[in-house]
Amino acid sequence: MDLNFNRRLSIAPMLDYTDRHERYFLRLISKHVLLYTEMVTTHALINAGADRFLRHNPEEHPVALQLGGNNPSELALCAKMGEDAGFSEINFNCGCPSDRVQSGAFGACLMKEKNIVAECISAMQKAVSIPVSVKTRIGVDHDDSYEFFIDFVKTIAETGCNTFIIHARKAWLKGLSPKENRTKPPLLYDYVYRIKEEMPHLSISLNGGVQSLNTVEEILKKVDGVMVGREAYENPWFLAEADERIFGQKSIAPPNQKALLKAFLPYMEEQLKEGCPLTMMTRHLFGLFNGIPGARRYRQIISEEANRRGAGIETVIKAINAVSEI
Repeated sequence: MDLNFNRRLSIAPMLDYTDRHERYFLRLISKHVLLYTEMVTTHALINAGADRFLRHNPEEHPVALQLGGNNPSELALCAKMGEDAGFSEINFNCGCPSDRVQSGAFGACLMKEKNIVAECISAMQKAVSIPVSVKTRIGVDHDDSYEFFIDFVKTIAETGCNTFIIHARKAWLKGLSPKENRTKPPLLYDYVYRIKEEMPHLSISLNGGVQSLNTVEEILKKVDGVMVGREAYENPWFLAEADERIFGQKSIAPPNQKALLKAFLPYMEEQLKEGCPLTMMTRHLFGLFNGIPGARRYRQIISEEANRRGAGIETVIKAINAVSEI
């Protein structure tokens, strides 16, 4: 467990994307960026057990566990399971607008239930000694005024929770798909900047629409942290200069993308020996060589050959060799 971490830059929890393989891969690029798991629901964790949902590698640290649910006692139990498993932080999801999440009455729905959120946060804080944070939107449906937003934050902050990761868009619970909810509601960074000005004692991280380290540096002039989602997944080399530029530390990133993928090979070989299908790892690698000659052939090899029965490390080496020298 690593509790000595800096949240100036973090990678968003993304369902079906930020699994343990993706987190290990990203850690080869940056030592200091804070990583998050996919959202794990309390129902799934309690019923399926820790081994399935909490398994991770020590090399991933610092890494936070994101939980979804609305029952304080269940969340407290799962938070304790996360702490016992070695996670650095517990994050509570109050921002996901998917139909599945809505049917369980959690995620973004909870922005309309501030007192329930406060009870959930309090229960988790009592159960663990590691930090408990909240990831939220700036509003939901027609409850999108700044007054609604700051009232929600103030209510949660009264529990002693002082860390908020804010997706600077509101969520529509009906009429938009999860993908559309990530792009169509307008970004309102001013909401996030203003709450930091009015509640400077809180740690505020901004999420939404960030596509470059230049933008990260500009946002950090006004808030404490920046969380990046799709850009880091679709263009992982985005993080190559993060340790130096954002954290002021020596970079651990390999010299280029080919060297990075070669550094990932030993991990892939180990996972293959444990019975993990190759495609579970290669599915995270499609954007690595964007814009480099041979990238199309690389993606074709990964797409067509990695999911074949018995596919091994030679498939990845073949794909690497399809890319021009960098």
